This record gives sequence, structure tokens and C-alpha cells, in this order.
Amino acid sequence: MDLLTAPVLGMDLWQVALVLLAGFWAGTINSIIGSGTLVTFPVLVAVGFPPVTAQVSNAMGLVASGFSGTYGYRRELRESRALLPRLTLASFLGAVIGATLLTVLPPTVFASVAPCLLVLALTIVVLQPRIQAWVRRRSAGEHGHVPGADSPVPVGPASPALWTLVFLTGIYGGYFVAAQGVMLMAIFGVMLVGGTLVHANAVKTWLSLTVNLTAAVFYLVFAFDRIDWRAVLLIAVSSLVGGSVGARIGRRMSPTALRVTIVVIGVAGLVSMLSRLAGA
Repeated sequence: MDLLTAPVLGMDLWQVALVLLAGFWAGTINSIIGSGTLVTFPVLVAVGFPPVTAQVSNAMGLVASGFSGTYGYRRELRESRALLPRLTLASFLGAVIGATLLTVLPPTVFASVAPCLLVLALTIVVLQPRIQAWVRRRSAGEHGHVPGADSPVPVGPASPALWTLVFLTGIYGGYFVAAQGVMLMAIFGVMLVGGTLVHANAVKTWLSLTVNLTAAVFYLVFAFDRIDWRAVLLIAVSSLVGGSVGARIGRRMSPTALRVTIVVIGVAGLVSMLSRLAGA
């Protein structure tokens, strides 16, 4: 028997190794720029998991990296406490709606919509540098503050517009998860008053964890039969490790290299999903 095809957890060894690598990489980049789901979800689909099962199991597994990332930003989160209660509620309510849509709609709906959402998420990742540049120019012109620069201005409370946008992002995250962190960073760059880019990233990490954790609890209660615990375990363990070392690895890699990796893996997953649809 070939070593690479040796059975482990009911999977080939190469499949287990690939999922572990994807989970580690996802945890790493989630601590840096977000979009880890664009690594793990396509890999799960590519090794044979049905799209809805892959989405549910992936969201549950990545909760681990959210905890490690949030712990790393604990100081910035304390400094952003004026913002957190209302935005946490917005993310929670949005996640409940998004997770409900995923569990009550037929699996064929998600299988058809997922490629479109994946294209949207990949587009956001590709355009991230331009979005950030636009955000910096706009913020400098309107607030006299450039995101990313050190600022003594405290993080202000959530406006109704900011609350609404975070709520809508929560719906998207509860349904698909991928690139919700990038979306939140773009929103904060335009709507957030005060603080620094580090504060925005801290709040983004906390809200992403809120969405993923809410969705995970929802799946446990209402979609238990769609959870593949092998995928959850592999992604949870590897993403937890990845999240804890992400900052150190990220300092040695260019954002461009990270984005290229995300896009390449995302496109591979997109091809896999489209092939499944074509053969259905």
C-alpha cells in the first residue's frame, strides 16, 4: 500500500496532510489579513467534502484560530470597549440569519451560490490594496487621521450606518464566512473614528470570532448531521497553531505573496466546485 494513500480517519494520508496544512495556513493569515476560509474551504471541497458540509465544518474548525487571534489583541480590544457591545450584537444577529439561511435552504442552493460568493471574496482580496489606499486618502481628508498611524484619538462609538454594515457582513459571514474580515477592515477604514489600524484589526478579529462561534453553536443545534468531525478536528488543531504563530510568519512575508497564495488556492477550489456542478 502506498504511504500517501494509507487510511487515516477514513481519509487518505495525503488528504489529511493537505487539510492540516490548509488549516495551519488559514490560521496564520487570519492573524495577519484575514481570508483564511479561502484556503480551507476550497481544500475541503477538493478532497471530497460536499460544499455545505465543507462550509459548516470549516466554520467550526476555524473558531480555534479566532480565539488565539483575539487573545493576541486583548489590549487593543480593551481600548475599543466603547465600540464592542453594539457591534458584537450586530455581528451576532447577522450570523444567526446567515447560518439559518445555510441550514434551511436546500444544499443545491449553496452549491450553486458558493462559486459566485467565492469569486466575490477573491475579488475583494485582489482589490484590497486599492481599497486600503482609498480608505487612507478618504480618512485623511475627512477626519485628519490616517488609518494605520499612531493616534491618541480613542475609538469612538458605533454609528447607525456602521452598525448596519457590520450586521450585513454578519449575515454574509454566517452564510459563507470567506473574506468577512477583509470586508470589515474596508468598512472600518471608512466608518471608524479614532484608534489605529491595529485597533480596527482587533475589532475585526473579535467580530469574525463572534460570527464563527455563533454559527458553530447554531450548526451544533440545528445542523448536527452536516458536521464532519474529522474536518473540524483537523482544521481546529492546525489553525490554532497557525493563529499563534501567524504574526511572526507574516512579518517575513509580503502581503502580495499572501494574496497570490489565497487567489491560487481559491481559483483551484472554484474550478473544483464548477466541475462538480457541471457533472451534476
